[in-house]
Amino acid sequence: MAITPTIEERAGCGLAARLAARIAYRFLRPLVTRLPWTPFTLRFAFLLDLVGVFLVPPRGTRTTKVRGLPCPAEWVRGPGVDRASRKVILYFHGGGFVACGLRTHRRMIARISQAAGMPVLSVGYRMQPRVPIETSIADCVEAYRRLLAAGYAPDDIVVGGDSAGGYLAFTAPLRAVREGLPRPAGIAALSPFLDLDIDQKIAHANAALDPFIPATRLWDMVRTCFPGADVTDPELCPVHADLGDLPPALIQVGSIEVLLGDAELMAERLGAAGVPCTLQIWEGQMHVFQVFADVSREGLIAIKEIGAFAREVTARTARERAA
Repeated sequence: MAITPTIEERAGCGLAARLAARIAYRFLRPLVTRLPWTPFTLRFAFLLDLVGVFLVPPRGTRTTKVRGLPCPAEWVRGPGVDRASRKVILYFHGGGFVACGLRTHRRMIARISQAAGMPVLSVGYRMQPRVPIETSIADCVEAYRRLLAAGYAPDDIVVGGDSAGGYLAFTAPLRAVREGLPRPAGIAALSPFLDLDIDQKIAHANAALDPFIPATRLWDMVRTCFPGADVTDPELCPVHADLGDLPPALIQVGSIEVLLGDAELMAERLGAAGVPCTLQIWEGQMHVFQVFADVSREGLIAIKEIGAFAREVTARTARERAA
């Protein structure tokens, strides 16, 4: 039965966030617009993860490498998080399916871990153009499968991700359910990319406002990472999938980013499928603003709400098991 998604418009954008958006629009957006997007240059995009060595996680964070998966992965435990916790967040980083990794996201993920009071399994799935998108999805499903095999209850697992990782945070559970695995307790998506139809983004009012992502550049990403794909293929495009088997979702997005339309469409489709969804639209914030929590108080607040969501959905499923 269809339900109405909860839409929360979070007013207030601090000076630091506004300044960061202006600087990004002036310098970063032109750079992204002009960068050559070719199979050769993209083979070096993964090196961006090396920048992450400068993003030191909060003091008291513990990381442990994970062996046995087809891709790199690590446990991230924020300050004060119990190593013995049986509740966990499975997280997929963003980066346009071609860049970033465990290092670039470790600081933000440690904060999410601390906010939730749960360890996070951070997955460095294999990326395009070295492998097809199906391999990336398979890596994420395998990470979920390994958690279940290790004895974690599905009701104690929250799947999360930002940008391209937000795509995987929806696609991996959908694929896992189709393969007969139980659904997780919840999905938390930060500025997720969810609709392969880039024309809709180009036509969106935010196409001229986004400080970071030029909408037309997204066609290059789709052509590279989803070559020949039908943009309405439910196997590859989450907004066109049968969403009825998904768990409750939290979606956070900035009010000026071009992916706002994706977030709004997914919230609408989840509601139509009877899946509870809270869509938070943060005034004046740009793409994955939670990464800039060091200079943006709104980023810190948003991370705390991700933690609260993770605790809520895992506690809810525990109560339902006991009832």
